Amino acid sequence: MLSEFNLNFFIIFSLISFFTTFLIAKYSRKFFSGSLLDKDFFKPQAFHKKAIGRVGGIAILFLFCLFITFYFLIFNIFLIDYFTISLLLFFLGFLDDVKIKISPNIRLVLMLTLLVFCIKIFSIQITKSGLEFLNLWLENSIFQTCFVLLCFLFVINGANLVDGFNGLLAIHFLIINTIFLIINLSNHNENISFILSAQIVIVLSFLLFNFPKAKIFLGDSGSYLLGSLIVLNAIKTYKLNTEASPFFFAGVLFYLFYEVFFSFIRKTSLKKSPLKPDKNHFHMLLYGWLSEVKKIKNSNYLTSLLVNLSYLFLLIPLFYFQNNGLISKFWFFLSITVYTIVYFRLYSFSKK
Repeated sequence: MLSEFNLNFFIIFSLISFFTTFLIAKYSRKFFSGSLLDKDFFKPQAFHKKAIGRVGGIAILFLFCLFITFYFLIFNIFLIDYFTISLLLFFLGFLDDVKIKISPNIRLVLMLTLLVFCIKIFSIQITKSGLEFLNLWLENSIFQTCFVLLCFLFVINGANLVDGFNGLLAIHFLIINTIFLIINLSNHNENISFILSAQIVIVLSFLLFNFPKAKIFLGDSGSYLLGSLIVLNAIKTYKLNTEASPFFFAGVLFYLFYEVFFSFIRKTSLKKSPLKPDKNHFHMLLYGWLSEVKKIKNSNYLTSLLVNLSYLFLLIPLFYFQNNGLISKFWFFLSITVYTIVYFRLYSFSKK
């Protein structure tokens, strides 16, 4: 249960978060002489019709850094890993937000370099996978670093891929963080619960200005930032709750992970570059089905709701069997199967 101090802190922090995000949204057109305005209405993932500031990442980073400062003053603990990884990934995405052109290959190399640096310097580890043969390989430090690196890469790029509809990534982040928060609160892990609660408050404040009608976008900086936080939260939650199956966490992250994996396989099989965007991602096909087949207006934010409600529906049974490795493993592969079947069904509609 939240103490009176924690409750008072989050009431004040919620007000700070709301008004900070409000001010950033209000004056977003003036940031960097308007270079953060998204005016590209013809890119594959564009569904807006007027220029909107990609300043959500700025708001979230500022508020998270402010929280880290408060956390240090309260607990005398500096969250150096959260701070460093958030900052580095934010700035990598920010280069694209301010229209500094970097080729996809160079961006990938930069991301790899930054993540390997952070993994090594902060000793970020995953020692169990739920698969015996993989657990043996994870005893090798080089393989373990590569495994953790892939986890970051898949989730961060998955977050960037699904970002594009009002509220889609933000709501997804909130669901994941809420699940982790419930687990940590039930096991009395107060410090990580405090951190997760702050992130929820910050992203909720952003969501108020992004959903259902967007006044600001996350931008690449915001999606990279949220993706990196999701991975850190997952690893820290598992380390504090080792009775939960590793496949439970894989199931929680399956949408972001599988979106990248499936997209890579799909594009390479069609002899397309897996690093270039297209209009055949799951959420885009669902949007097309809603707007063109079902003739539903406001399909943008309805798509976000349907994707996340479906994800939540799949997640609820998994949550209750989080300590059962066999059921968690089965549910992870079931979720992937459901995604694949629905994807091809939507794809067939798009070609009619």
